[in-house]
Amino acid sequence: MEKIRKGDEVVVITGRDKGKRGTVSARIDESHVIVDGINVVKKHARPNPMKGVAGGIVDKVMPIDQSNLMIFNPASGKGDRVGFRMLEDGTKVRVFRSNGEQVKA
Repeated sequence: MEKIRKGDEVVVITGRDKGKRGTVSARIDESHVIVDGINVVKKHARPNPMKGVAGGIVDKVMPIDQSNLMIFNPASGKGDRVGFRMLEDGTKVRVFRSNGEQVKA
């Protein structure tokens, strides 16, 4: 079970975008995710008339390692670590480590 999933609101804890918040839009692999508005780079695109692509400099969102992210806890207003807990009916849920509340996903 992944600690960070698609749709989670996260905070960047290190790197160029430290302190910024965004929503996870996709998981790339086991440890990389794409976050809206985070890790945006300039890419030089060559024009391709067959595909209708205009050339120039475009902004592209690149993957970021999930070790550089923390899930945003609305109760505390800061990033928080995630743990797991089994409910009475046997389902496994994610919880915030600081206050034990269940993560809303």
